[in-house]
Amino acid sequence: MHDLVKKIKNERLARVYSEEQALLIGNGGYISPDPTLWQDVLISVALQKPVLLKGPAGSGKTKLAESVSAYFGQPMHSINCSVDLDAESLLGFKTIVQKDGETVIEFVEGPVVKAMKEGHLLYIDEINMAKAETLPILHSVLDYRRMLTNPFTGEVIEAHPHFNVISAINEGYIGTAPMNEALKNRFISYSIPYLAGEQLKNLWESAFPNAPQSLKNVMYNLAEDLKLQVQNGLLSEEAASIRSLMDATELAQYIEPLRAIRYAVAEKLDDVGERELVMELAKTWVK
Repeated sequence: MHDLVKKIKNERLARVYSEEQALLIGNGGYISPDPTLWQDVLISVALQKPVLLKGPAGSGKTKLAESVSAYFGQPMHSINCSVDLDAESLLGFKTIVQKDGETVIEFVEGPVVKAMKEGHLLYIDEINMAKAETLPILHSVLDYRRMLTNPFTGEVIEAHPHFNVISAINEGYIGTAPMNEALKNRFISYSIPYLAGEQLKNLWESAFPNAPQSLKNVMYNLAEDLKLQVQNGLLSEEAASIRSLMDATELAQYIEPLRAIRYAVAEKLDDVGERELVMELAKTWVK
């Protein structure tokens, strides 16, 4: 097994390095905000290191994970964490089924077990939303052991050599808590910023090739304005979500742009003053 793992690591690293110039845009659509981030994440995955993506909502964390999945040809299993997440949600559960006229108990494998056995990518979204007592069950999965003793079946599971884990967090959001240090130390951590400048323009051009250029210019300029106001402390990070602005762009091809921006961006904000500021900024670009 050790020789196989070493061989797979070397093959993946060789591929990443050989395609260095083509790595700014991931196969799954992720656009890296700098020349090294995308490649560095790929290297960590190739080395079987669990990856932690830190960044605001709409910055592309999920898109990055999907792009890693596409790049290495690994199906991706997703876990969306919440306070209700429990061991069964992670590992699976027992159920009663009928087989050949008999009642038997079967274990239905959860995303962690499936990904480990099949060598797939496991994506854990909002990992800091889960209760602290739920996640220690993953400690042996995330460190050098890459194994798990299933408490529901007693089965000892050794991870397939292709198995990888990517987690994502939005730090400081309502309902989140600081990650346990023992858990955090098992990850290689990357900050995922919003796109800016030419890369932001390229995103709109690739996502909406048939949209009016004037509309794409409005959304691009508004994105830059919103990001600036977030940096100045006048708007929450959610207001500058690229995902929300892309939703607004899609809507605005069918309805009036200001209404699209209101529905897709402003109305998501809790603070009345922030909603008004978003719309005032939008009005400066919508003619």
